[in-house]
Amino acid sequence: MHHLLETWMGWVLTGGYLGIVLLMAMESSIFPVPSEIVIPPAAFLAARGDLNIAGVIAAGTVGSWLGSAISYWVALAVGRPLIARYGRYFFLSEEKVARAEIWLRRYEAGGIFFARLLPVIRHLISIPAGIVRMPFGIFSLMTTVGAAIWCSVLAWLGVRAYRAQPDLLSNPEALEHFIKHQSLGIVACVAVLAVLYFVMLRLTAKPQA
Repeated sequence: MHHLLETWMGWVLTGGYLGIVLLMAMESSIFPVPSEIVIPPAAFLAARGDLNIAGVIAAGTVGSWLGSAISYWVALAVGRPLIARYGRYFFLSEEKVARAEIWLRRYEAGGIFFARLLPVIRHLISIPAGIVRMPFGIFSLMTTVGAAIWCSVLAWLGVRAYRAQPDLLSNPEALEHFIKHQSLGIVACVAVLAVLYFVMLRLTAKPQA
């Protein structure tokens, strides 16, 4: 486990800010790259002095906007029928797209902002925004602000991990020590993500007849 962590951190460091932009662009499109494994490691490296924390947050925000913008323009160009027909080949089930559409209908522009903080719908909300031809300026503003907040939260977690265990990468025993002594915080983070996931399911459920 420590070797995998060390390897992944090395990849993040090698990719630098451009790598963060590309990974977060993928996360905000149809590719399953969780932001939780991109920004916290990069922030850990920034706290160690290898990167700049403001640069990490900026790169994550730009990447999130870029991936969302690409999804927006693709959806605007091809429309819902083609996405419904071929989306399954890109991990885009019709149910997921329908949930994103329900969310956008209910909360409109504000829904773009809050969608950046919710699992699953975060990387899908750009599709219905493009389908309904939401003004791109408003879409971009809401996406950027929401993504900046999300990246800042994840970066804070990465910095917090460094302060708790600065030798996490150089000492295999440090990882075990970190997991043991930060188990409550880890469980709390998982619980928050789980709650956000169920909130998303609740708020995007189809109205009862």
